[in-house]
Amino acid sequence: MNVRIGPAPRTKWIEPLRYATVGILVLVFLFPIIWMVATSFKPPADILARPPVIGFEPTLDNYRFAFGEANFGKFIINTLIVASGSTAIVVVVGALAAYSFARFNPGNGNLMFFILTTRMMPAIAVVIPFFVIFRNLGRTSIGHALFLGLDQPGALIVAHTVFNLPFAIWLMHSFFQDVPRSLEQAAMVDGSTRFRAFVRIALPLAAPGVAVTAVFSFFFSWNEFLFANVLTRDAAKTITVGVSGFQTQQGILWGPMAAAATVAVVPTLVFVLVLQRFIVRGLTMGAVK
Repeated sequence: MNVRIGPAPRTKWIEPLRYATVGILVLVFLFPIIWMVATSFKPPADILARPPVIGFEPTLDNYRFAFGEANFGKFIINTLIVASGSTAIVVVVGALAAYSFARFNPGNGNLMFFILTTRMMPAIAVVIPFFVIFRNLGRTSIGHALFLGLDQPGALIVAHTVFNLPFAIWLMHSFFQDVPRSLEQAAMVDGSTRFRAFVRIALPLAAPGVAVTAVFSFFFSWNEFLFANVLTRDAAKTITVGVSGFQTQQGILWGPMAAAATVAVVPTLVFVLVLQRFIVRGLTMGAVK
């Protein structure tokens, strides 16, 4: 009598069913993006046709209108300046603060909780004070030189930094706590300073966490609408405000709006693909000792 020991053999239909389920879920989540990209290439007559037109002749008129008459390329440059500047400040200042909290714990955790409470505050509650502050700064020579007035990129960079920094400190704090202190102590015994040990040892080991923080900060700044809508007019207008500008008195320009939204997705997609290796490591860092 033959007795089989071990796990039962998998049935032939489990693996295809698994792939089919994953494929359906991916299609469901990607369907709005696929529809947006398809709409950006449709002629105006086919965009609102009922039933929807599947087979159509692609056109680039929507992209020409968005980057020609609507000047959407200017909004992308403004957003890149604001998002990159805000992310750089958040990562540098946040890494220094998070490392200090992880190693010295000032305030016995009370100060860290206070920093987190600033992130709990709704943005709508402070948008008017920010408007008044930057309006007054823009009238001064220093504020004008630092681009800190209304409709200037410096105002948005400061506003985004204020809201991103508490989250960045809390996020990177846990990553620096996972870095063994013995490595830094060994470096300082060999004559290294505390700052040099931070730059050469702690920061490279926590690089995946720093990359995750940078991605979240960049996404927030790239997609932020409230401050961009209140603090800008035309010169520093970002893509979120620019996309909403395709709603005119004659109606919504669905084609150019879809084209602008499609282009707005590309930089964030490239940013994630470049940092994908660090993101995966950062999300799993500390899970296995």
